[in-house]
Amino acid sequence: MDVDELPDDNSAERDQARALREQARAAGLLFEAYLTSDLADWLLAQIERGRFADPSEAVFLIVQNFIEMEPHRDLRDELLRRTLDASIERGLEDVQAGRVHDADEVFDELLRKMAEPRPEAARWEKITR
Repeated sequence: MDVDELPDDNSAERDQARALREQARAAGLLFEAYLTSDLADWLLAQIERGRFADPSEAVFLIVQNFIEMEPHRDLRDELLRRTLDASIERGLEDVQAGRVHDADEVFDELLRKMAEPRPEAARWEKITR
């Protein structure tokens, strides 16, 4: 598998992307995105601070940044390695300090949380000016 390929089978999405490319090249692409609560909180805080005008601008700039970083995969990989190393180090520190949980209890808690009804996601409304 190539490093850019997704591990799951998304052939329908790939086909849709292929079918939309020409139209998107001519007129852009509209899509809906779901953000988890932590990502949504971060994004809304950035909008409140004036960093982005709205979620659409944020997606545009973040994707643009990703494209600009693409030629610098070595830097991206190094950042990822450092992030993972720090996470592993924190985990080992937790184990040494006794901050651990029984795996069965953790999975039971996850299953309970997944079974709970989820609140309706907030929806950003585009403000026309």
